[in-house]
Amino acid sequence: MQKAAKELREWGQSRQGLGVALIYGPVSAEDRLYHSKCPVEQRSVTALAEALEEIGARWKVLNPCEPDFIMELVEYDVALSNLHGPYGEDGRLQGLLDYLRVPYCGSGVGASAVAADKILCKRVMLTLGVPTPGWHTWSGGTMAWNGHPVMVKPPFGGSSVGMSLVRGPADLPCALADAAGDEGAAVLVEEYVTGTPMTVGLLELPGGSVVVFPPLITEATEADFYDADTKLDVNSRGAVIVRAADLAPDVLDTITGDARTLWDGLGLRGSARIDFILTEDNEPYVLEVNTTPGMSRDSNFVVGAAMVGLTHTDVVLAMLHEALARPPYDVPLPTPAFSSTTLTREAAVSP
Repeated sequence: MQKAAKELREWGQSRQGLGVALIYGPVSAEDRLYHSKCPVEQRSVTALAEALEEIGARWKVLNPCEPDFIMELVEYDVALSNLHGPYGEDGRLQGLLDYLRVPYCGSGVGASAVAADKILCKRVMLTLGVPTPGWHTWSGGTMAWNGHPVMVKPPFGGSSVGMSLVRGPADLPCALADAAGDEGAAVLVEEYVTGTPMTVGLLELPGGSVVVFPPLITEATEADFYDADTKLDVNSRGAVIVRAADLAPDVLDTITGDARTLWDGLGLRGSARIDFILTEDNEPYVLEVNTTPGMSRDSNFVVGAAMVGLTHTDVVLAMLHEALARPPYDVPLPTPAFSSTTLTREAAVSP
């Protein structure tokens, strides 16, 4: 790790003035939540901007909600996205960047799309033989109560937005409606597995090797589960305890193996974070895969990186290095031509 960190820092010194488009804006429900409630100093985009400043990059925050977004985007050497959920983390932004031939950090279209779709990702987990809690989907109508608590989850988005722990049949209809939203999307109804929540980060290093960070335990102290309010922690109450997981070697091997299986099977690139639940019987189950991990100074991903000797800036350098070392997506597409006047369409959803 010391050798990799040294190589990254030397590479960074050789790329002074690198043009980095830092993409951030209130696009998805998750990002709108952070944009409206999370203090500026606690946001990932703030920490990323500080890292880019330290690297000596030529950078700018580009908001995809602004009409000149694409025109500005093509002026930079590489894109570093801090968008989450639909339009940012689900392959659509990645497809745009491929079309514009702008290198970008993180997974490509296919891996991003599959990981962002909780239902589709569950199906892939089963195909890969990775244990995950039992589940089924709800697409409307009545749903029979099976007598056991369930997690009701929207199919897209993160930070537990729209997610509910349902312990009885009376609360089920409301939870399903909240998760489906105005679009009436299919809802993931997952068996509620009790145990210890854990998260594992993965980072691609120069040469293509992938380091799996030590698993971290994330315990919510004031909520039934690691919900959106706990993750935001707007008042800095310390409502979640993050610490290294003390695991038996065979359990650690299983978790690390499942993480690598998902990395390879989904075709992930750059960085990712995989969330687990560890039962009292030391059986790990994968809950979901995140292709754009949170990058605030105190985020789980950054804490995991520090445990293997990598600073926040080292992680950003690794992400930029992977993006620029990746073979370009090069097909005979026309160079986009932009007019001086950009039409603005009304948003399909309320801001």
